[in-house]
This record gives sequence, structure tokens and C-alpha cells, in this order.
Amino acid sequence: MKVQLTFEGAAGTVTGSKSLLTRGPKGVLVDAGLFQGLKRLRLRNWAKPGYDPKKIESVLLTHCHLDHSGWLPRLVSLGFQGHVFATPATIDLCAILLADSARLQEEDAKYANRKGFSKHKPALPLYTEAEAEKAVRRMRPVEFDVWTDVADGIRARWHNSGHILGAAFIELKINAGDEEIGVVFSGDLGRYDVPLHIDPEPRPACDVLVIESTYGNRTHTHVDLDTQFIDVFGETLERGGVVLIPAFAVGRSQLLALVLRRLMKAGRLPKVPIHVDSPMATRATAVYSKYLDAQNVDEDVFEDGRRRLFPDTVKLHVSAAESKRLNELDGPFVLIAGSGMLSGGRILHHIRQRGGDPKNLLCLSGYQAEGTRGRHLIEGTRKLRIHGRDYPIRAQVTTLKGLSGHADADELMRWVSGAPTTPSAIFVNHGEPKSIDALAKRLHEETGAWTHPAALNERFDLASLVRKGK
Repeated sequence: MKVQLTFEGAAGTVTGSKSLLTRGPKGVLVDAGLFQGLKRLRLRNWAKPGYDPKKIESVLLTHCHLDHSGWLPRLVSLGFQGHVFATPATIDLCAILLADSARLQEEDAKYANRKGFSKHKPALPLYTEAEAEKAVRRMRPVEFDVWTDVADGIRARWHNSGHILGAAFIELKINAGDEEIGVVFSGDLGRYDVPLHIDPEPRPACDVLVIESTYGNRTHTHVDLDTQFIDVFGETLERGGVVLIPAFAVGRSQLLALVLRRLMKAGRLPKVPIHVDSPMATRATAVYSKYLDAQNVDEDVFEDGRRRLFPDTVKLHVSAAESKRLNELDGPFVLIAGSGMLSGGRILHHIRQRGGDPKNLLCLSGYQAEGTRGRHLIEGTRKLRIHGRDYPIRAQVTTLKGLSGHADADELMRWVSGAPTTPSAIFVNHGEPKSIDALAKRLHEETGAWTHPAALNERFDLASLVRKGK
């Protein structure tokens, strides 16, 4: 029985994660992510896939982030009829993120049609809220560390990867006739010894490893988080400014609030209001609260004998009317809103309103993919195109270091080397070209394994690779 691996996304880029494993005529898809960032990548979301969605028996999700789950509604609309397997927390979070993704796409299409700045007549969403709901209804929960039959001749189990709540790397055993092939997909690996999320579980032995490389060519700056917050936030708040933080609704918003809670309680930052202007972040926080146990989060959420994420100064805003009223408030305060790479959402409206004031601070808090507004700011741009118009950015712009939920190059190597055996083959995906190439080279030099930088639409016979490696 031929077993093949095809990279349908996240090859040469950090978005659109999709890996197709076929066993005979049918297969499973590991992740079904949206392409984000550069227009040439976003257009791939509309392209017909190189496989028949009706022949996909199941989708295995590593976690809820849209670059891993956000294409699911499109896949369902194209004919996928199988189950989507994921951890319970991932399912709860996907229900939020996919609905929000669909809503934003519908709203953006309506806005573009009303203002007339889209080249498409009419502008259409990639998928609707109704289609997102159909995708969520196909989801089935799996527990960590429990084997599950996911397709004919394929079983899988999920291990906590520490990246965000519910995130996992996935171990598969595939019946290839006279042999069984072990494959591990890293998904997005978390960091070691960081607040909120637990350390990644050790890597199990496997024949084939597919590993992400978001930070494959660099290490995180080990700068004390408290010092960064105090130095950067303190100056802005003292001059009566507003700290604008574009943050991912899942993981990053909760981590920011956890650090702010600790510093405000210790008197190291003033107790100013913290406005979280994101319906999605509000709902995601409720999911985090549901899963505040040792299997999912670190012990640092304990305070006064109980588990909590947010300080008393946090105000959560859900409705559009509440969001608009924030424009009337004077600083100092902290404003957290989605999205983390400035690709959409309410943060764009707040930047339009406050980004031109030099007393304010625009603080990026995570990885910024190529082609996104956040990456443009890091590269020195001080003008952002938002909703068809250019807006000057006179606010101070900075990036918080050490908040990334992605393992860096050293942490990736630590995880890979933590297993008793070396894989026969290692594929490096989910990174920009320099990151992929650097990690692939290092993996080969330090493990001796056959290592290959993944390329889009490449296909490999896994049994043949394993036999060569042995």
C-alpha cells in the first residue's frame, strides 16, 4: 500500500498549513489553514485544491489558529464530508475563530462594495458564517495521549505542544501493507519556561518528522518581560498616552493580561484601565477559564489560591457601539484589540483614530508574516493603507520581545533531540525560506537525518524514504 505525503500549504511560507497524507486512493489532511499576508498567497485560498475533497476521510487539527484551521469552511463547501478531529479546547476555540473569520470576511466584502474600493464587482467573502458553522459541526473531540482511528489504516494521537490552549503535535501510525510507518507533525511548537502555557511534551520516536520553522533561523531575545513592559508602557502612560496592542485573540491577549495583572498588583505599573476590544478575545478568555487545569496551562495563573487571567482593571468590549465609544476616551489606558498582524478587525479602526498621535504607542506583540501591515511597520513603514486609504503613523512603534508562542531555533532542536531515535526523514515546513533552509541545514548537521525543505505541492513516497533511511 503506497503512502504519500504532499505539501498543500505552509511550504516556503508560514501560512496556509495543509499536509496531505494519502493511503491508496484516500487520505487525511493534517490542518486546513488559510493563506495570509501576500496577495499571491491569499489568492490560493480561492484556488481549487490539487485533490478531491470528497476523498479526504478526515482532517486532523493541531490547533485553532486560522493559518491551521481557517480554510476548513472552504474545504467543506468544496465537498469534504468526513470528520475533523481536534482536542476539546481546540474545538471550542475554532467555533469562535471560524465564526469570527467568516463574519469579518462578510463585513469586509460589504464595506468594500459600499465604498467601491474593491476590484471585484461584487466583492465576495471566501466563506460565510453558515459555512463556518457547518465546518464546526464536523468536529469530533480527541483527548491528549489517546490513540484514535482517523481513517482506514491510520491511527493518531495528540500530544500537548504548549503553543496555545489545546494545541498539539500529532503522532500517526500508518499501515503500509507489510510495515507500519510512524509520522509526527509538530504543528506549532510552544516555548519552554514561559508564562501561561506548559512546556511541549517530549517528541515520540518516529520514522518521518514534519517540523515547523517559524523561528528556524533565530533565537528569541531573552529580555526580561517585566522590564520591557515597565520601560515601554510606563513612559507612554505617564505622558497620558494610549498603548495600542494588536494581539491575537487566542493566547496572546490572555498572556498580555496575565503579565499586566502581575505588574499592576506589584505596583510596578500604574493601575490604568485595560480595554480588550474584541468579541473573540472575550469568548476565547471564557474558553481559557474553562480549561484552567494542569493538563492545559501553567501554574502561574494561580493568584490568592485561585486561577484567574485578568486583573480587576480589565474592561471587555463586545458590541460595535462599545468599540466606537472608546474613541471618546482620553488616556492613559491600554487598548488590546485584534488582529495580531493588523490584517483586519477593530484594531485597524483604532489605528485610524489614534495612530497619528505621537504621544501614543503602537506595540506589536508577536510574529508578523511577510506582506502584513505589522511586518511593514517593523520594516520602517510609517504609513498604513487601511480600508482603501493611507493613514500616517506618528505614534511610537515598538515590538515586545519574548512573547512569541513559537519555539525558537534552539528550542526546536531541543524538542527534536529529546527522542531516543532519529527519524529516517525530516521535512521542514511552516517558515519563510531563510528560516526553513537554516533549520534544515542545522537538523541535518546535528542529527545526520535526511532533511528536506518542504516545497509547495511536492509529493513523497514515505515507505521508500523510510527504507532508504534505514
